Amino acid sequence: MSKQPFDYTVADFNYIEHADGPQRLRLFMPVGTGPFPLIVDLHGGAWSNQDLKDCEPRDLVLAKAGFAVAALNFRHAGSGYPTSLVDINYAIRWLKAHAGKLGLRADAVGLSGQSSGGHLAMLSAMRPADPRYTAIASPDGAKVDATVKAVVMQWPVINPLSRYRNAVKLRDSGNPPAWVGDIPSRHDLYWKTEAAMEEGNPMLLLERGEKVQMLPALWIQGRPDPTHDYRDPVGTFDGNEPERFAHNYRKAGGDLELLYIDNATRGTETSHNPTAAFFARHLT
Repeated sequence: MSKQPFDYTVADFNYIEHADGPQRLRLFMPVGTGPFPLIVDLHGGAWSNQDLKDCEPRDLVLAKAGFAVAALNFRHAGSGYPTSLVDINYAIRWLKAHAGKLGLRADAVGLSGQSSGGHLAMLSAMRPADPRYTAIASPDGAKVDATVKAVVMQWPVINPLSRYRNAVKLRDSGNPPAWVGDIPSRHDLYWKTEAAMEEGNPMLLLERGEKVQMLPALWIQGRPDPTHDYRDPVGTFDGNEPERFAHNYRKAGGDLELLYIDNATRGTETSHNPTAAFFARHLT
């Protein structure tokens, strides 16, 4: 017998205040007896546009599957790296600090993200105690941290530097494909330098041997998708970036599943349902 989907409620919270205003999260809560495992979901947009509303189709599937889901807004665009990571790290701690009041399980938190949000999800999961990312103290002195139990990346920009170089190379070829668009300028706006793209880079931090958190991960990748599934134009790995990251992650002792789907269906239950199933295995 199939499980009946949960009804859900939706509420918005300002989780942090900056000089230029608050950052908001939208919390989808299943109706029923909690506390519920929590998924923190991050929008894409090449670190420069979009907002939490873009997470909603995925978040509704997750809420109906019995997960609390917090879709985040965070600083991006000209605010630059690492402001997004500061906000995300704080949001996880804010949610854990208020878990009792909100009906959340602080011991069962996962991260999800799409495109550049997938990059941010993986980087936040790998570096939950990085002093740059934890620069803002937890609310009310709460003894909480930003560690999570699992992460799902939907077609992430796992290597900002290789994607930048790939887009610039194609832009300068004289006949760039349509996907290139303004991607180089959005990278420039957020990252400022190639050195920053190299530093805040899950792919390269593994290849540098940085000591990081290794948690169960799922990469969902549409094909064909030259924006996210390409070969590093200056790399030596015999394969595209998804295979390269999976190789590096497993070599470092991590557990990563790489799921390929039809790119034409990627923003549908073709990707949403595997996300829910993965979190069901690791958070419940």
